Amino acid sequence: MAHGSHDKDVKFDEFYTEVKEIEKRDSVLTPVQQIERLLRPGSTYRNLNPFDVLQVEPDSSIEELKKKYRRLSILVHPDKNQDDPERAQQAFEAVNKAWKTLENEDTRKKCLDIIEEAQGRTDIMLTEKRKKAKKEGKDSIPEDDPVKYKHAIYVLTMKLFADLERKRRDLAERVQEESKRKREAEIEEEENAKTQKEWQKNFEESRQNRVDSWQSFQQNSKAKATKASKKIKVFRPPKNKPESR
Repeated sequence: MAHGSHDKDVKFDEFYTEVKEIEKRDSVLTPVQQIERLLRPGSTYRNLNPFDVLQVEPDSSIEELKKKYRRLSILVHPDKNQDDPERAQQAFEAVNKAWKTLENEDTRKKCLDIIEEAQGRTDIMLTEKRKKAKKEGKDSIPEDDPVKYKHAIYVLTMKLFADLERKRRDLAERVQEESKRKREAEIEEEENAKTQKEWQKNFEESRQNRVDSWQSFQQNSKAKATKASKKIKVFRPPKNKPESR
């Protein structure tokens, strides 16, 4: 029994070493391959995990992160890939964004919290899966394979990053909509105030015109009345002549 356990441990070590070799090989891809990796289908959400972008382990030191960032940024820099500068620029921006996220202690901790949560939730899920498999008479589950276990954590990690990004975007959209509504209300209020001011100005001007017109009318009326009174002749009865006898 001990011999079988030893063989199993040897196979695991060999397999783990092979996985590490694959990861090491992938970490030194050519510029074209790195650009393809960073812009592969689903990269919008895949690249939310900065550790995945830089191809580093979450427990890497800040010095290791910086070293990997510099190496990758040089590989995918547009100046180094002038045959495909637009895609190189996109890849470079993804690498730069990942480094900025991990360079900051607070945002790096948030990313580590997400990865830790993904691992914890994966372990809980697999514990339940093992219990179910045991009841069905099975000795193991696919995730007992280190690669599949790591992949399960990777998938859940990506989902958690995606959920967080969706929440961020939803919040940003709500803030933008609220800001837009507020600005529209301000513009409407400004327009109403402007309209009211113009109406008041027009009213004052028209009132003055009405006053001037009325005064002018009164003056004209008085002038006409005076002129008319001058034209009226006063009727005087003729004087009686004395009768001659």
